[in-house]
Amino acid sequence: MLEGDIGLEGLPPKEAPAAEAAGAVDGEGAPPGGPGAQAAAMRVNEKYSTLPAADRSVHIINICAIEDIGYLPSEGTLLNSLSVDPDAECKYGLYFRDGKRKVDYVLVYHHKRASGSRTLARRVQHSDAGLAARSARQDQPLPGKAGPVGAGEPEPPLDYHEDDKRFRREEYEGNLMEAGLELERDEDTKIHGVGFVKIHAPWNVLCREAEFLKLKMPTKKLYHINEARGLLKKINSVLQKMTDPIQPKVAEHRPQTTKRLSYPFSREKKHLFDLSDKDSFFDSKTRSTIVYEILKRTTCTKAKYSMGQGEGRKKDSALLSKRRKCGKYGITSLLANGVYSAAYPLHDGDYEGENVEFNDRKLLYEEWASYGVFYKYQPIDLVRKYFGEKIGLYFAWLGVYTQMLIPASMVGIIVFLYGWATVDENIPSMEMCDQRHNITMCPLCDKTCSYWKMSSACATARASHLFDNPATVFFSIFMALWAATFMEHWKRKQMRLNYRWDLTGFEEEEDHPRAEYEARVLEKSLRKESKSKEKRRHLPEEPANKWRQRVKTAMAGVKLTDKVKLTWKDRFPAYFTNLVSIIFMIAVTFAIVLGVIIYRISTAAALAMNSSPSVRSNIRVTVTATAVIINLVVIILLDEVYGCIARWLTKIEVPKTEKSFEERLIFKAFLLKFVNSYTPIFYVAFFKGRFVGRPGDYVYIFRSFRMEECAPGGCLMELCIQLSIIMLGKQLIQNNLFEIGIPKMKKFIRYLRLKHQSPSDHDEYVKKKQRYEVDYTLEPFAGLTPEYMEMIIQFGFVTLFVASFPLAPLFALLNNIIEIRLDAKKFITELRRPVAVRAKDIGIWYDILRGIGKLAVIINAFVISFTSDFIPRLVYLYMYSENGTMHGFVNHTLSSFNVSDFQNGTAPNDPLDLGYEVQICRYKDYREPPWSEHKYDVSKDFWAVLAARLAFVIVFQNLVMFMSDFVDWVIPDIPKDISQQMHKEKVLMVELFMREEQGKQQLLDTWMEKDRKKAEPFNNHSPTPPAPPDSPDFPGGAP
Repeated sequence: MLEGDIGLEGLPPKEAPAAEAAGAVDGEGAPPGGPGAQAAAMRVNEKYSTLPAADRSVHIINICAIEDIGYLPSEGTLLNSLSVDPDAECKYGLYFRDGKRKVDYVLVYHHKRASGSRTLARRVQHSDAGLAARSARQDQPLPGKAGPVGAGEPEPPLDYHEDDKRFRREEYEGNLMEAGLELERDEDTKIHGVGFVKIHAPWNVLCREAEFLKLKMPTKKLYHINEARGLLKKINSVLQKMTDPIQPKVAEHRPQTTKRLSYPFSREKKHLFDLSDKDSFFDSKTRSTIVYEILKRTTCTKAKYSMGQGEGRKKDSALLSKRRKCGKYGITSLLANGVYSAAYPLHDGDYEGENVEFNDRKLLYEEWASYGVFYKYQPIDLVRKYFGEKIGLYFAWLGVYTQMLIPASMVGIIVFLYGWATVDENIPSMEMCDQRHNITMCPLCDKTCSYWKMSSACATARASHLFDNPATVFFSIFMALWAATFMEHWKRKQMRLNYRWDLTGFEEEEDHPRAEYEARVLEKSLRKESKSKEKRRHLPEEPANKWRQRVKTAMAGVKLTDKVKLTWKDRFPAYFTNLVSIIFMIAVTFAIVLGVIIYRISTAAALAMNSSPSVRSNIRVTVTATAVIINLVVIILLDEVYGCIARWLTKIEVPKTEKSFEERLIFKAFLLKFVNSYTPIFYVAFFKGRFVGRPGDYVYIFRSFRMEECAPGGCLMELCIQLSIIMLGKQLIQNNLFEIGIPKMKKFIRYLRLKHQSPSDHDEYVKKKQRYEVDYTLEPFAGLTPEYMEMIIQFGFVTLFVASFPLAPLFALLNNIIEIRLDAKKFITELRRPVAVRAKDIGIWYDILRGIGKLAVIINAFVISFTSDFIPRLVYLYMYSENGTMHGFVNHTLSSFNVSDFQNGTAPNDPLDLGYEVQICRYKDYREPPWSEHKYDVSKDFWAVLAARLAFVIVFQNLVMFMSDFVDWVIPDIPKDISQQMHKEKVLMVELFMREEQGKQQLLDTWMEKDRKKAEPFNNHSPTPPAPPDSPDFPGGAP
């Protein structure tokens, strides 16, 4: 069918067996294929009346389900599209051509259209026996196009692969109509070779599926929400007035004083629900969810064609017959096999432009997805209404996390300012910067490096105090308690949302098996069946009862997949591959870190030979900065690689359900990305400078590269540089630049391709685009895993090494303010509308967050104890200081070395570089001096400091863990007011049903009373006895 003609093809129900033998013609001419095909076409036309010749481009079949049980196809519906602008009548693809039935879901498929100025509208009817006559032509010429179609044009060659896909589509769509859905096809689109099947769920189907899914719907019963009283009410009122300017202008976001009682939908209890407006009772999110559930469980079980002909088809005949018994193709399988190219619900309309009808998408774009409203709260209820609970919970969690970063950022700034204010009062840094001390340090590398003055590291020592001061310990304890408070706050917020969104009694049911899992089970069952047949073939035949053989044959037709499942033995090769691959990937990460270490060592040695004094004085800063940038680039690249590897490793495991697949994928991706992101930081924090050795007995890598040393002020400053560059670089490049740039670039490429086709086609596309065509050009929704992953990695940067970088929460806060609007804009403008998924929590991500929070306590304890100089200072202050001050601390941490003890070939080439001969040089370590009896051995001071460090780790870890658990215990998971409201709902629901039962009982009693009264005259009716003689009624009796 060519562009310019609207050919919407309906699909016949499976109950028309006569029509399956021939092609139904959508034109005036008699159908080819002989009298039998003509008679079949006449029978089809009797059941599905076509339009007049002038308007025969629309042909729809309407299949509805009966009210309660079973499905009966109704008569075909006629759509008359005689309006001037038919697209306006259907709101440009949001409705069927009748302008009344809303499009709830769209299936997209690729088809091959004949070229030329003609319209080809083919209907292909099929049966299990084979292929029938399949061509049909329309005599009417297209408006503005060339003349009529020639009768003798050859038909395009048969493509068995495409026919197989088309037959599966027709069978599947027929099954959808049997399930009660209404379909409308459109192959005459502006996108060449792409057809669309629009799906509408009628009212009775929505009711049936809502009952199956146990969807909670609001009833007629309204009740008042308990409000705060007294002082708390006044405080809430003041806060509401203060925060009013930052509240979104959305009706759903306003505080509610009343709430409708919710109850799982039931067709037997329709009187409980307000059904005055059936069109809006189920919103678009709920309608698409219901349709998607039908699409998942509706199967296509028949394989019409194999991929080959002749001998190939004979060889596959057994497999095809088994597929008819065992094969099961839901929408996920059909998408995986390419039968359909996409399936998605439609957006509510355009979000910008003139004369755009107001809709939820436009409202979200203005009040949520715009950078101009970055200071406002998110309209979470509207997000949930449009995208569903799972996406709503993600943005609610992101909002809570961002809000909680505000106090953490403020405290981090205070700690940083404290270090800035006290830097001139820090005695150790003042001693290092004092030229009068004239401390000569040992060379940093062999041969090329010379002796150097400690005062040259003055800037590094002063900068280290900004992050290495007593306030850092307080900040580490604060952040550990902050993480525990954040988790408790989120649990309470989650319970509020569950109550507000009617998810309090929701329990996730087992999902449908994945397409890949069913394929593997089918493969296993076929293999098992072939082995059993092979065994029976070799066994001697025993005389058996024919009836028993028939029963066994019939039972073999039952789905073999119902009694076959994948065991650990089937998955063992995949598990082994997973283990080996993950270990290999972690080894690759370690190897890259080792390569960067070698780069740092060799670059430092090369720069030391430079003749420029400025270059030699900035060796440490230059090497550190360039090495961190290399680490950042490698981390960003490996993140993408590890994401793909994690998905591949999860696929070969063949998890049964989507939930299991997602959890396994998350675990693998998080493990690999965690190691990738934090390994360079772990090296600087805990390994650099620990295994250096000493002058005259250094440790070498590959016998040629000497291990790195920390600066005299410690490695904390370098750790801070490493952490800040990697964190800010990942957020700027990976999270923001990629998320903005890649979708824009894809959109621009699609625009260029469209414009390259021809200017006329491009103009027609821009002017006449249906909603489902526009949404098809958007990016498919790939899940929330990437969004959660980047935030979880950021949470690790904020908590794990916060002792070395107190400004991490501030930079995370600034990033998240942009991230929320960036993600919102992506969901509204760049992505197809995802299927709404019900969820009551954030799943496995909560467990990962708790794990990171616990790990952060341990890591910060080791950073404070081993990476910073906090513990050595305390030990010196209370054990070795003569006057109770820090004077002499730097000299106490330095050991002495006699330059005559250098190994051969390791002494500096230029020993007089400082202008004088050096006899004794100093190095940072706790060792005996060269004039001692046990020279260069570890001194007692080393063991005293080590014992203090380990004691601090134990005390800090247990104290902070106890405080975190105490916070967890003190703060209840369910807010008190929400608990009361949930109890109130249960009481009101019981009262409602009790009144209903009482009403029924009263009505029953009234009917029984009426029946008894009606029966009384008949029960008491008898002949009247004669009057006595003295009665006045007796003639002649007494007066």
